[in-house]
Amino acid sequence: MNRARILLALATALSLTISAAAECTPMEKASDKLGEVACIRGKVLRTSEGTNGVRFLHFCEENTACPFVVVMFSNNLRDVGDYRLLAGNTIEINGKVKQYREQVEIILRDRKQLRGEYANLPNLPKDFDVSQHGNFSAGKFSGPKRSTSRSSRTKTPKEVDQQDE
Repeated sequence: MNRARILLALATALSLTISAAAECTPMEKASDKLGEVACIRGKVLRTSEGTNGVRFLHFCEENTACPFVVVMFSNNLRDVGDYRLLAGNTIEINGKVKQYREQVEIILRDRKQLRGEYANLPNLPKDFDVSQHGNFSAGKFSGPKRSTSRSSRTKTPKEVDQQDE
């Protein structure tokens, strides 16, 4: 009896997983889901950075002709993770499908919006400087430290003669 319940539960879970994957709309038809919370699937060709630290996941070579884009704001990058790893991979993203100007988009605020293989993005590297628009910060430069001790410096011949006297 327990074995039958386990098998039934596994079959149900598998069918839900398959149906959930089937519910993801291809990015070419994202505009059909405007105003809805939906799952959109597409291959990220590249990532880019816009003004004020806004990041984008691009699904097409030509941005203006692309039917869909994913947008991330710098204040959400810590919650999203290392989004750069998504380039070259097919992703599934859940969120409210909106239109901004002429383009359909989902705003990615948290890695929990991602489904499938890329749902567990690693954190951004510690030296990833979100406030500096994603540039890596090498830290502050400080010149070589000078020794304050006179004993570490070599003495000139004149100083040696004066000490001997």
